[in-house]
Amino acid sequence: MRRNPRELEQLNRVSSRRALLLAGVQLAFVGGLAMRMRYLQVEQADQFRLLAEENRVNIRLIPPTRGKIFDRNGNVLAQNVQSYRIVIVREDAGDVERVLADLSELIPLDPEDLERARAEMQRSPPFLPVSLADRISWEDISKVAVNAPALPGITPEVGLTRVYPRGADFAHVVGYVGPVSDYDLSKIEDPEPVLRIPRFQIGKVGLEAKREVMLRGKAGAKRVEVNATGRVMRELDRREGQPGADLQLSVDADLQGYVQARLGSESASAVVIDCETGDLRAISSSPSFDPNLFVRGISVTDYRTLTEDIHRPLASKTVQGLYPPGSTFKMITAMAALEEGLIGPEDTVWCPGYLEVSGRRFHCWKRGGHGHLNLEGSLKQSCDVYFYDLALKVGIDKISAMAQQFGLGIHHDVPMSAVASGLAPDRAWKKRVHGAEWLIGDTANAAIGQGYMLASPMQLAVMTARLATGRDLTPRLIKSIDGIEQPSHGGAPLGVNENNLRTLRKAMYAVSNDRRGTAYGSRIIEDAFRMAGKTGTSQVRNITTAERAAGVTRNADLPWNRRDHALFVCFAPYDKPKYAVSVVVEHGGGGSSVAAPVGRDVMLQALYGDTPPLAAYPSKDRSRIKAQQDRLHRERLRVQQEQSGRA
Repeated sequence: MRRNPRELEQLNRVSSRRALLLAGVQLAFVGGLAMRMRYLQVEQADQFRLLAEENRVNIRLIPPTRGKIFDRNGNVLAQNVQSYRIVIVREDAGDVERVLADLSELIPLDPEDLERARAEMQRSPPFLPVSLADRISWEDISKVAVNAPALPGITPEVGLTRVYPRGADFAHVVGYVGPVSDYDLSKIEDPEPVLRIPRFQIGKVGLEAKREVMLRGKAGAKRVEVNATGRVMRELDRREGQPGADLQLSVDADLQGYVQARLGSESASAVVIDCETGDLRAISSSPSFDPNLFVRGISVTDYRTLTEDIHRPLASKTVQGLYPPGSTFKMITAMAALEEGLIGPEDTVWCPGYLEVSGRRFHCWKRGGHGHLNLEGSLKQSCDVYFYDLALKVGIDKISAMAQQFGLGIHHDVPMSAVASGLAPDRAWKKRVHGAEWLIGDTANAAIGQGYMLASPMQLAVMTARLATGRDLTPRLIKSIDGIEQPSHGGAPLGVNENNLRTLRKAMYAVSNDRRGTAYGSRIIEDAFRMAGKTGTSQVRNITTAERAAGVTRNADLPWNRRDHALFVCFAPYDKPKYAVSVVVEHGGGGSSVAAPVGRDVMLQALYGDTPPLAAYPSKDRSRIKAQQDRLHRERLRVQQEQSGRA
C-alpha cells in the first residue's frame, strides 16, 4: 500500500523524535557512567588503592565523657581528670619481659598491675595496647618519653579517669566506677557496643550504678583505616558523642563531712532530711572507705581489709541496714491507738515492771516499774508496759498499717545500692512467710519495735519528718539533672488527726526537754532551736529468766556484737520543723547515752550551717563540747587536705 507524501513526512518526524530521545537516554547513561568512573578512578583512587592492598575501613567507638556529680552547693563529688598512663603493644615490644624489666628500672611498677597486664596481653590481640601503670606522675612520664627508643612497644598516654574529691564522705552515696566485667555484661540483656571497649568503666555501686545510663552518655564514632592485621593506619573522620548528664544532689557536702567525722570509728549511721522538701541533706554511714581505690582495681590486701572488718565499711547502713527500731517505734503504736479512739492523752496505764500476756511476762526496761503513766509520761520515760497494753487493744494489723503510712516497711525510691524495704509485719505476713498464726506475744513485741519489726535509718528519718509535718513526705537525693530542677517531695497531708499529731509532738518535746525525759541530757538550750525527739534501745539477744533474776548483764560487759543497738530520732525547731534526724549506732548500748548526743550535735550543725555556738549546749557540757569541736575541726582539716590532693 502506497503512502502519500504527507503520511511519510509525519512518520519520519516521529521516528526522528524517538531516535533523538533514545540517543539522549543513551548519552545520559554513558555520561553518568563516565562521571562515576572518573569519581572512582580519580577522586577515590587513594582509597581504592589502599583497599586493593588488603586494607579496610573500620568504624570504632569513641567513649563518651562521663557526667559530673555535685552537691547542692556546687561542690564536686565526682569528676573526670586527666591522668597519665603507660601502655604496651605486645607485637611492637618483641621481648615483653625484657622491656618490662627495663621499664621497672625507670619507674616503680606495682607487681599486681604487672600480673594483670600479662594476663590481659595473653587474651588480647597483639596490636591492642594494654595498660601497665595508671595515674602516674609527670616526672615518670618524662622518664619514659626520654628513654622511648630503648623501650619498644612502650607508649605514654593521656586519658580521663574518674576521681572522687570527697573520698570516704560520699563513698556510700555516690559509689564508684570500675572496668566492665563479664559479670556486668551478663546482667544486661542487650549490652551497648561501647561497653565492650577495652578498659571502659561503668558504675559499680551507689548513684554511679543506679544512674549509669544517664551518667554514661552516648558514644561517638570514628572511621579508621586498618591494614589486614587490624592495625590502625590513619583516622578518616570522627563524630563526637554525647557527654553524660551532670547530676546535682540534695546533700550538703560540708554537713555530710561533719556527720562522718562525728560518727568517727563507730559502726553507725545518720540521716538528715529536710522537713519542707524531703531533700536528704546528709546520709552518712560509718566506717567508710576511699572509693578512689576501686576505680582502677583495688589491691587484694586493701579489699581483704575492708571485707574482714566486723564494722562492715562497704555496707551503706543508712539504706541497707535493717534494725529493730526499739522505742523509736512507740509513736506509731500510740498513733494507731489514738486514731482508733481507744485511748485519750490523759488515760493512764499501771506499770508494775511487767505485763502478763498468755502466761508469759513481758518486762519493762525499769525493773520496779513506772507506776501510773499517761501517754506523755510513757513516751518521756519510755515505759514499755504502757505500749504493750496499747498494742493488745489496737491489734497488729492497725499498727502495721500505721507504720506504713509513716514510711516504715515500704520501699523508698532513692538511687543508692540495695535500698531495703524494712518490715512492718501483720497477720497475713506471718502466715505467708512462716506458715504460722500470729501470736499475741508477737503483738506485744512489735509494740516496742522488737520482734519481727525492722527499719532502716532512712526510714526512721522519714517517719520522724512525717510526724513533725503531718505530710506524706518522701526522700529526694537528686536535686537537678543538667541544671533542670527535679520535683521535690514535700507531700500531701497524711490524713491523720492533727490533734493526735500535736499530742505526740508534745510528748517528744518532753523526751528532750523535761528533766525526766530520756534525752534530757542531750537537749538544745537555744530557745529558737528547741528539739523534740525519742530515744531507743533495741535488743539483739534474748535475756533468759535466769539472767533477769540474777540481774541483766550490762552492755559494757558483753562482747561488742551482743550489745544492744542505740537509736535516736528527732526534729527541730519544735514549733516550725526544719530538719528531722535519725541516728543508729550498732551495738552502741543505750540510745540516751550514745545515739542522742550524736543526734543533737548533727541537728545543731544542720540548723546553724556551721559550728554551733557553745551557748546552744547545756552549760555542764560546754567544756567537753569545745574539746570535741576542736578535735573534729582538726580532723576535717586533715581530710580536706587529702581531698584537695585528689582534686
